[in-house]
Amino acid sequence: MFFRYKLNTKTISGKKGGIVIGKCWAICVLFLIAAVMISGCLGSRTPPVSRPPVPSVLVDFYRTGGITGLQDRLVIFDNGVAIVSGRTGDHEIELNETDIDRIILLFDQGRFLTLQGNYSARHGSADLIRYTISYQNKTVSAEDTAIPASIQPVIDELNRIITMSAVPEGTSQRSTNIIY
Repeated sequence: MFFRYKLNTKTISGKKGGIVIGKCWAICVLFLIAAVMISGCLGSRTPPVSRPPVPSVLVDFYRTGGITGLQDRLVIFDNGVAIVSGRTGDHEIELNETDIDRIILLFDQGRFLTLQGNYSARHGSADLIRYTISYQNKTVSAEDTAIPASIQPVIDELNRIITMSAVPEGTSQRSTNIIY
């Protein structure tokens, strides 16, 4: 028979022994092997997960120095999330679409992309705050007494956002404009 195997082996004593696999066992073994081989192919596919696009940085703003030794950073992403880092820790705030549109308008009105890269104060000036602003792959640095008038509204708005993030929620000052 096709499925009947007989292996004859000699033992040390010279007697013949062997293994006989019956037809039923051979079929079971073949089915088991086939099931194992195709079981990996029959798994259910998980649908692809749609991930939201990674937000890109809209504005990166540093302010350092001054008599109090400021070291603040504000990063605003295009989806409205803003991270404020400073001595008091990191805070995440969410800006609405109107806020983002206002910031973009201030950069456009100030012709930020046409500005020089560095505006330094007179040599010997003390206790000045240095501002570094990155927007649309352009970085401009300016010190207190050398800030171009066209970007002063931008700096004022970014300072307001930093100050706003430090005010606890639920207080009336959080929604008011802070003027420097």
